Amino acid sequence: MSEHVQQVGSLPAVKSLREEPMVREGLWREIQRLFSEQRWSKLAIARELGLDVKTVRRSLQQTSWQPYRRAVRSGTLLARHSEFLKRRAPEVRYSARILFQELGKEHGYTGSYETVKRFVRPLRDERWVAERAALRFETPPGQQSQIDWGQAVVPFRSGRAVRHIFVLTLGFSRRSFYHPTRDEQLGHFLDAHERAFEYFGGRTTEHLYDRPRTVCHPVGQGAVEWNRTFKSFAEYWGFEPRLCRAYRARTKGKVEAGVKYLKINFLPGRVFYDDLHFGEALTEWTATIADQRVHGTTHERPIDRFARERGCLVPTAAQPSFRLEVCQQRVVATDFLVSLDANRYSVPFRLIGRTVEVQRREGRVVIRHRGAIVAEHDELAGRYQVRILPAHGPGAIARTTRQPRGACALAHARPLGDVPVEVRDLAVYEALAQPGGGQQ
Repeated sequence: MSEHVQQVGSLPAVKSLREEPMVREGLWREIQRLFSEQRWSKLAIARELGLDVKTVRRSLQQTSWQPYRRAVRSGTLLARHSEFLKRRAPEVRYSARILFQELGKEHGYTGSYETVKRFVRPLRDERWVAERAALRFETPPGQQSQIDWGQAVVPFRSGRAVRHIFVLTLGFSRRSFYHPTRDEQLGHFLDAHERAFEYFGGRTTEHLYDRPRTVCHPVGQGAVEWNRTFKSFAEYWGFEPRLCRAYRARTKGKVEAGVKYLKINFLPGRVFYDDLHFGEALTEWTATIADQRVHGTTHERPIDRFARERGCLVPTAAQPSFRLEVCQQRVVATDFLVSLDANRYSVPFRLIGRTVEVQRREGRVVIRHRGAIVAEHDELAGRYQVRILPAHGPGAIARTTRQPRGACALAHARPLGDVPVEVRDLAVYEALAQPGGGQQ
């Protein structure tokens, strides 16, 4: 992924033995900005930047940044090996034990293991801080969206209730789309994507996610397996799904900032009649407040930057919904039915246990097996309904299977020709057909 990583100045220095943790100028300025401009709490800043909250508090107490100068200790046994240690430490993952062994075997070091540990500790800490120092990714218009769920306790007139907020934020303009749901199930997740595409009039080429189960699941040693339905959804719409690095959810800080902004700016002081009122108020707030405010990072209104990003989005209006067009795989149950949106449709019973493809098209449900159409139904409008075609069942075969037993019974039955039948004159029936003819 071609991303322009904006580092926050130079990397922060780190604490070593018996010294106070210090930050360098770039990080010090970022702490000041988040506190004064973004109105973040000290604890939130510490979590975002990977610092101790006391370090953040100390930086905010300083009226200007003061560089830290440490006296050079040239008299230690490691002084002449410092260049080797700085070069070699990353290669052995900052293992003081390996470095100590190599120093003694190859460089004639006679000092202690503890001395090597003290030397390596600040190098390891500096690497740890460096990995957290890329605070945001700046992407060109139309390249990337960041997607996440947020949870909020929403005050309704009937009481407080948890709602899940789907948020899709365009990386360049920082314009966000919010959609509330009652849960984070896959159906709501995909539907919210399509609502966002319609809202913005298009989509970006990449989507960044934080590894939810509706997107992927781990399969060991850092590898993941895509959710098959989600992967089909991404292929249908043509965007490239990307994942945050494991345990690095801050990579998608733009969308997380959008979730936080909703909680601190939209919810306080409001009470909603119901979910409909909540959704309508959220849409109005997005258009009149969130889109119009001057963003703390870009120093522009999202709606103004969106004017430059709109033309770079991939249009989606001409493409039908994934829900209406996608082929979904189903395994035929023992009752020779397959499910689609909480309704069930029959297929020929010989396909029990086989995998078929189910697709909606123009009010019809088309079911294929190995590319050939095996069943078609009118789509059911409601939910929890069943549509069965008699020809799909095993009725004829079942009757054939029972025939020998029936034939045996008929063999012992009395021949029909021996049954006495009363013969009547047709005039009897004509008389019965006359009005009152049936009365005695």
